[in-house]
Amino acid sequence: MKPKIITGDLLDQKVDVIVNAWNRNLIPWWLLLPQGVSGAIKKKSGVAPFCELRKYRTLALGQAVLTGAGRLPLKGIIHVAGIGHLWMPSEESVRLATRNALIVAKNAGYHSIAFPLIGAGTGGMKREKVLELMTQEIETAPYDGEVTIVVYDRQRGYRDRDAPCGAPLPHH
Repeated sequence: MKPKIITGDLLDQKVDVIVNAWNRNLIPWWLLLPQGVSGAIKKKSGVAPFCELRKYRTLALGQAVLTGAGRLPLKGIIHVAGIGHLWMPSEESVRLATRNALIVAKNAGYHSIAFPLIGAGTGGMKREKVLELMTQEIETAPYDGEVTIVVYDRQRGYRDRDAPCGAPLPHH
């Protein structure tokens, strides 16, 4: 199946479940200031999904786990370990995270899923490469639901939703 690729905000998608590009849970979430997608999710969902994520302890590279959606109007959030040690993604981590998120969505009975570009934000991998890797995995996955890849709209930004204590985010 070919994914639908759009530019926008992951949190605006009308889907059953979204994917949070997370880390391997090596550092407790409360010691981190989640940025990008994770920060935006935490701001809108509240801390409940991240508290639930804690029960999984350390995640294997590419592992995908399902939590509730907190205050978000979704059926759940799939958190993927898309970056490894030192917050660096690899082709393997992007492929595994994409594939495993689709397996979790299929097993949970979800009919629609939206992904961010795994590893392209904090991880720094080139967007084009991430899009290529994710598309290849989605096209060969045994998932028959609707798949959307949301390319973050840099112009619109997250409107400082993920800035600590309401401070404005630095502009790059």
